[in-house]
Amino acid sequence: MKETIKIALLAVIAGTLIFMAVRGTGTAPTAEATASTASSVASAAKPATLTNPATDAKAFDPLAQQAQAAIDNRPKTTVSFASYEHDFGNIKQDSENKYVFSFTNTGKEPLLIENAQGSCGCTVPNYPKEPIAPGATGQIEVVYKPGKQENQQNKTVTVTANTEPKQTTLRIKANVQKVG
Repeated sequence: MKETIKIALLAVIAGTLIFMAVRGTGTAPTAEATASTASSVASAAKPATLTNPATDAKAFDPLAQQAQAAIDNRPKTTVSFASYEHDFGNIKQDSENKYVFSFTNTGKEPLLIENAQGSCGCTVPNYPKEPIAPGATGQIEVVYKPGKQENQQNKTVTVTANTEPKQTTLRIKANVQKVG
């Protein structure tokens, strides 16, 4: 039932878009043309090809596309980390483990870190929100809480910034030992 509703809504949206496109040329589509197009869109639509406007907003929103292009067109810089990997060694379950990744903006433009994302909820980075001037240094603190994880663990922190490449991956390792 939900898929039928989704297909019907998709058909209405397609018909509206076609109407708007034809209306822009000075001629209005006939009711039969709109119904025929909506019907063919509905019959051709498959649940696997439906998009989710909540997650694919950029596909439907030209302003979002322009905003993303503006972000991507910012001047690029370079960054160098003192270390791209840290091994905590042997740690206990339910412990809190911190490590600070130090970096330098080695480019000629301010470094703007857009995001730093851990590979799971157990790995939480804290990064500078303000621009880092050329030649200046900064730090990304990573807190790793293994919870009930056991044995060798490998986690990542993906740093997204105005660099080329856009993302830098930092890695942490630990051998988590069971408590008790």
